[in-house]
Amino acid sequence: MQPFSPKPFDRAPRHFIPPASTAPAAIRARLAEVLCRDADRERGSAVVEFTFLALLLMVPLVYFVITVGQIQGGSFAVVGAADQAVKVYVAQPDASSAQAAAERAVALALSDFGHQPDRASMVTACSPADCQAPGTTVTVTVSLSVPLPFIPFGEGLSATEVQASASQLVGRFR
Repeated sequence: MQPFSPKPFDRAPRHFIPPASTAPAAIRARLAEVLCRDADRERGSAVVEFTFLALLLMVPLVYFVITVGQIQGGSFAVVGAADQAVKVYVAQPDASSAQAAAERAVALALSDFGHQPDRASMVTACSPADCQAPGTTVTVTVSLSVPLPFIPFGEGLSATEVQASASQLVGRFR
């Protein structure tokens, strides 16, 4: 009888015990005892390794996804704020009330999206210089510093600054 030889790509089971013809009974019994003892010692370590690696890899990934969501929300907020501010600006009768109304519109739009209005700035530009003249193009630019999520002590820390502009013509008939 030929000795046991596996095919090149076959693998023996984890608790392989050689057939009776190739090893005496005492050796086979000792081998079975050692293999079972090693298997008992390794039991449960996969759960520990999986938990450790999941925490190590998933926490930064989840934080990254939340941060990207905050930045996207900030982008939507400044687009809406700039759009509303310029519409409110051109509807006002004079420049001082128009600026105040536009700033209120920006604060309201940002707070609707959950952002603090004090982290934003608004710049108004008119072409030509008289902002209330009919046919003037008014452009409002809103910038927002998006904070890093879950950082209570980082007042100066921000993920990024997002910016949007909107333009509107002052109508002839108001």
